[in-house]
Amino acid sequence: MGGPGGLLGRFEPPAKVWAAGHRGVDLAAAPGVEVRAAAPGVVAFSGLVAGRPVVTVSHPGSGSPPLRTTYLPVTGTVPVGTPVSAGQPVGLLAADGRHCAGRDCLHWGLLRGSRYLDPLALFGAGTARLLPLAGGDG
Repeated sequence: MGGPGGLLGRFEPPAKVWAAGHRGVDLAAAPGVEVRAAAPGVVAFSGLVAGRPVVTVSHPGSGSPPLRTTYLPVTGTVPVGTPVSAGQPVGLLAADGRHCAGRDCLHWGLLRGSRYLDPLALFGAGTARLLPLAGGDG
């Protein structure tokens, strides 16, 4: 793995919603570092999912349904319902070497509804995918 700027794992969307894939990016980080919101929003969730700490920030005004960013394994430091600005700390990275092949890392995800997107696209660095319009000729 490895890559520029501490990128340990890239977004690899699954072929089917239930199939294997990598639904976010992995960024090199040490336990205890502050994790900051990627964009302005509201803390929508802070708690455990499958035994791991997760923080989710909803981004109102980003379309319908609104975008949500997820941060794992992150122990939240901001109460649910709190508005946050881009760059504002939302939690601390927890020690969890299970996700990045024995290394500690931040798994950062981006969703619109139930569809996972490449979070690097928020910064113009993700993979662009053009999709046909519903009912279009392709």
